[in-house]
Amino acid sequence: MAGHRKTRKGKQTTTILVVRVFAIILLCLGLFVAFRYYRRQALQKEQIRQAELAKQEAAAKLLRQKKAFIQKVGPISQNVDKGTGLLPSITIAQACLESNYGQSALSQKYNNLFGVKGTNPNTSAVMTTKEYSNGKWVTVKARFQIYDSYEASIRAHVRLFQQGTSWNKDQYKDVLAAKDYKSQAKALVTDGYATDPDYSTKLINLIEQYNLNKYDN
Repeated sequence: MAGHRKTRKGKQTTTILVVRVFAIILLCLGLFVAFRYYRRQALQKEQIRQAELAKQEAAAKLLRQKKAFIQKVGPISQNVDKGTGLLPSITIAQACLESNYGQSALSQKYNNLFGVKGTNPNTSAVMTTKEYSNGKWVTVKARFQIYDSYEASIRAHVRLFQQGTSWNKDQYKDVLAAKDYKSQAKALVTDGYATDPDYSTKLINLIEQYNLNKYDN
């Protein structure tokens, strides 16, 4: 009987040992899974933080580029537009919008800020552009004028409004008659300068966003 009790006691001890070992293994496994989970969560949060930081840095860099462009063309427009009837704020906003703040290939390669077309192969270049036609944007190839500086481009821009088009010298009379930037922006669409129906709204938003009307004083 004593031997039987010892055997049973030994089995119980073994069982308890196995249970303890199994419990320790489960605990270790649980800790490992928890560690992996929280580590993955931490990595994901860090990736999100880094992505947001990169996004903020890119936005800050873009804003600096935009302001640098405005600071460059602002004084030029203020000087060239003086006494012409065309408000500098409108010229600057147009330059920003049409050249993507000087980042377009046309403005970078040929100083053409306003997408002015050309006909003479010696003073123009063929490039791809987007135009608003029949209610949608389409990609076309066209010949654009080459300028030797931003100032030359802005002076040509002013002459267009003063002299009109070859078929109508008074094409932009409403633009030049307007005395504030909102009226002048709307007149650009009325007088047929832009085909984009939202053109005047875009200009007004740009002027107000960057306080461009300070150049009108």
